Amino acid sequence: MGATPLTDAIIETRVHHPERIARALADRPRGIAPAGDGKLMIIACDHPARGALAAGGDPLAMASREEVLARCVTALERPGVNGFLGTADLIEDLALLGALNGKLVYGSMNRGGLAGAAFEMDDRFTGYDARGVVDAGLDGGKMLLRVDYEDPRTVGTIASCAHAIDDLAGRRVMAMVEPFISRRVGGRMVNDLSADAIITSMAIASGLGRTSAYTWLKLPAVDDVERVMAASTLPTLILGGAVAEDPEAARASWARALALPTVRGLVIGRSLLFPPDDDVAGAVDNTVGLLS
Repeated sequence: MGATPLTDAIIETRVHHPERIARALADRPRGIAPAGDGKLMIIACDHPARGALAAGGDPLAMASREEVLARCVTALERPGVNGFLGTADLIEDLALLGALNGKLVYGSMNRGGLAGAAFEMDDRFTGYDARGVVDAGLDGGKMLLRVDYEDPRTVGTIASCAHAIDDLAGRRVMAMVEPFISRRVGGRMVNDLSADAIITSMAIASGLGRTSAYTWLKLPAVDDVERVMAASTLPTLILGGAVAEDPEAARASWARALALPTVRGLVIGRSLLFPPDDDVAGAVDNTVGLLS
């Protein structure tokens, strides 16, 4: 992805001048949401904090921070990209590189449900909290809400998400909630992507907290997407999910969702950062074209 060692300067700053991280975040030009019916294009990279480093067929595709940063920088530089979603470590690295200047930025909040762990459904808030989101000058906080009816630990995650929504709304910043109905199959958590399950997850997420005024949903573009999106008035962003074997089919599903009134943009991670042909810029440009 390029020969420039992006991490060298970051490491130097972290060792000798850690105070410059907060300054880089405070001084960066903030992003502005598209006016009117304009759609958002947000690059996501928060999977590593859950121990989920796979992309495509490579279980450690995201193991190299240099590689991940280079791909994020390439994606963020493309015209039409509005923002970034990630954990504090990645947001701070990218802020030091100047890659977040003029971008909307969203902090990932609950990463404690480590991928494959026996306690995965106890998805604790180990990343940003609402105060951290505001102190870092971010535009909102994102939380994952997986609901497993057979796992009693789910209720703790539901309650924690409700409290986070309250805290974010009290500071007038977005709460981006990514809900799923999930179950354990063969020892691993699987999200139910049927329309009925997504609608149920939307109903649960929409009712959390003292107010839904600042709540947005983050949802997959599933079959029968028109019926799914009719289940809520909350603004919705479409997620990309794992790297698709058929990128054109994935883009077609995103385009179909984007035509609906509640859908306000895309939040795409591995599908664009690790496309099958390894052309990050091309994958981003093709996807941005869906927004016009």
